[in-house]
Amino acid sequence: QVQLVESGGGLVQAGASLRLSCAASEGIFSRFVMGWFRQAPGKEREFVAAITWTGARTYYADSVKGRGTISRDNAKNTVYLQMNSLKVEDTAVYYCAADRFPGTTQGEFHYWGQGTQVTVSS
Repeated sequence: QVQLVESGGGLVQAGASLRLSCAASEGIFSRFVMGWFRQAPGKEREFVAAITWTGARTYYADSVKGRGTISRDNAKNTVYLQMNSLKVEDTAVYYCAADRFPGTTQGEFHYWGQGTQVTVSS
């Protein structure tokens, strides 16, 4: 069982930057593909970004492409999501997810964190 704990959320103004972190309990973190999803009030959870086992490949939703960067540090069992030029529409609960194989949909990730709130004010 993989346990994921997100941190780094908060209240920021539009245009600001934020870095989210997700620490994994699993000792073989490098065997997992890691992803970030988000869910805004009244909306479905949506894919944000994903990164493969060594970080060789990354995937982004069109909504964050150019503003978001996913990275990982396998020595620290941690994955990051750097978000720049934040917009009000980025406001959501951000979830970290993990699975053995790459994916960009909720159903492809079997392990989830509890989420961290990001609120962007205008």
